[in-house]
Amino acid sequence: ISLEECEELAKEDGKDLWALASEFAQHMLPQIFRPNDPILKVSLAREHRIKLENLLNDLEPAIFTASDSLGWVYQFWQSKRKKEVNASGSKIGADELPAVTQLFTEPYMVNFLLDNSLGAWWAGKRLKEERLKGKWEKCKTEGDCRRLIALLGVPLEYLRFVKQENGAWTPAAGTFDGWPEKLSELKALDPCCGSGHFLVAAFLMLVPMRMELEGLSAGNACDAVLRENLYGLEIDKRCVELAAFALALAAWKYPGTGGYRPLPELNVACSGLAINAKKEEWLALAGDSTNLRLALEELYKQFKDAPVLGSLFNPEVSLSKGSLFELKWAEVGPLLTKAIARENDDEKAEMGVVARGITHAAGILTNKYCHIFTNPPYLTIKKQANFLKQYSERNYRIGKHDLATVFLLRLKSFVGRNGNISIVLPQNWTFQPSYKEFRKLIVKNETIKLIARLGPGAFDSISGEIVKAVLMILETDVATRNWYGGIDVSHESTVVKKSEGLINYPLSKIKISDLSETNDFVIRLTETEYFSDRLSDHSISMRGIVSGDNEKWTLKFFEIADYNKWRFYQGTPDITGFYAGKINVIDWSNSGTELLRPGTKNEAYGRKGVAVGQIGNLPATLFLGDLYDNSTGVLVPQEENLLASLWTYISSIFYSTKVREVDQALKVTNATLVKVPFDLD
Repeated sequence: ISLEECEELAKEDGKDLWALASEFAQHMLPQIFRPNDPILKVSLAREHRIKLENLLNDLEPAIFTASDSLGWVYQFWQSKRKKEVNASGSKIGADELPAVTQLFTEPYMVNFLLDNSLGAWWAGKRLKEERLKGKWEKCKTEGDCRRLIALLGVPLEYLRFVKQENGAWTPAAGTFDGWPEKLSELKALDPCCGSGHFLVAAFLMLVPMRMELEGLSAGNACDAVLRENLYGLEIDKRCVELAAFALALAAWKYPGTGGYRPLPELNVACSGLAINAKKEEWLALAGDSTNLRLALEELYKQFKDAPVLGSLFNPEVSLSKGSLFELKWAEVGPLLTKAIARENDDEKAEMGVVARGITHAAGILTNKYCHIFTNPPYLTIKKQANFLKQYSERNYRIGKHDLATVFLLRLKSFVGRNGNISIVLPQNWTFQPSYKEFRKLIVKNETIKLIARLGPGAFDSISGEIVKAVLMILETDVATRNWYGGIDVSHESTVVKKSEGLINYPLSKIKISDLSETNDFVIRLTETEYFSDRLSDHSISMRGIVSGDNEKWTLKFFEIADYNKWRFYQGTPDITGFYAGKINVIDWSNSGTELLRPGTKNEAYGRKGVAVGQIGNLPATLFLGDLYDNSTGVLVPQEENLLASLWTYISSIFYSTKVREVDQALKVTNATLVKVPFDLD
């Protein structure tokens, strides 16, 4: 019914409009709005209720009905808490994790990852159809390919293609031939589903696919996708409710389905539910049932850390004999339902609801999936509370430096052979030295299919954060081909331009062999030109001086008259030029012994070379052999006659581009400065 009709009914019954609307909502989605939920018994003060109603009434219909509105509202609602936690400097644990790590996934990210996985699989199906073979051969551009295979409402505008040696187009990420032939057998999971952005987008792709492949009606296809294809987990209970609501709304709004109708039970659950009761009180729910007691005991033992681990938790790691997972929930579930129904005690009834919720989550956590798509939480190890940090170090050591890379390792256990992971990750892991073993594992044991570097400004987020991200599509199997596709839009400054770049920029084919021990398995996004030599073969690069207190130890050369105790001190050049950064002097009366790191054992001193600023676009200047600071990378040729070649190369835009291909950190390391190719000719 419409809100206008609801308002008339409310007047007839002498009820508040929104109170009556909430009653109807409870009947529509009992999974989310439980009629006996204690929170729904709370009455707001009249002035607060009126303020909230006015906020709703003032919204434009387009904003109110947009598919991503709930996600933005949730992130805005969490923003105050997020600022409080970040400002406090506290380590992040169960209480802080949902607020701090929630980051709304941009639509273009979702579309790129799904178009190049699920959409690529669809393209593979269509490529096999005889009726399209002649038309496919006539495609001149990627746009022609997309238009040929697009479905109504599914334009596949981000699906990237490459030309094979025979001139035929094929999806850049492959066609996922290891997936089931029948869509009814394709299980897909978002283990960090937030407010359901990925789930809804996948739903809107799968429904028309199943309608065309299986001849289903719109309503039956919607129900089949909800029942058989889509699964979601989320650590935050409120987010789970939003995701379920968003999925249900998408099903009711889908054209040709007739609007509201009862839906199959949604496969969306909270992986962070807490069992706050004492163990004896919890087990008392079982009554005289031995099977139910076994199930509740296993839940209590396995899920005690769920509020901080969420989907990281793996119930299969250590299961005891006779555990919940060896029992059939079809037998145990009705027993628990009866136990809850007998309870007049609100606390025990709530415990029963939690038990059912946890069991639902356990089932999803122990399933296997063909397709994982997600934007996991980002949190460096330095910010993690001790329990979370220790858990990561113990179970996912090589990915421990960030929660996002820990999650990628966890996701591998969700999928079997030829499974696919489509994921949004912070970009640090692709180049930083601390992730070398992690990169090696990915390169040696998995198949990177497609990766895009987004750079800063990728999230048009209300939080104002700058997260440098990459989008990656990964197959959990040893490399099935010798290349992967790469796109770099990091230099684009806006979300709109980045999204356009993902569609239109040329796609590079990077050889897997380019990712080697020699290069620390750094993930490249452009094709490598072959050079027999590297800068490290012909030059050295050593770290400079760390004074510990520049105001005490350094001055400008024009501020002193007596140079007895002062030495020239090469600073970071602000522009590329012959004699930039030569303005400082340093107190050397004690030969550097009182400096934080004097760097006295430095082979670069007294020799000529090139000094490079290690931040930004790496400006360069001539180095004359003086002392230099730690923000300046100095490269000295092993043979003096190479200085001219070294200067010509390092002072060019070509050099900074090559360095930035392997290291996108704010400040590059001295080691990185000499890793790049160097052509003596």
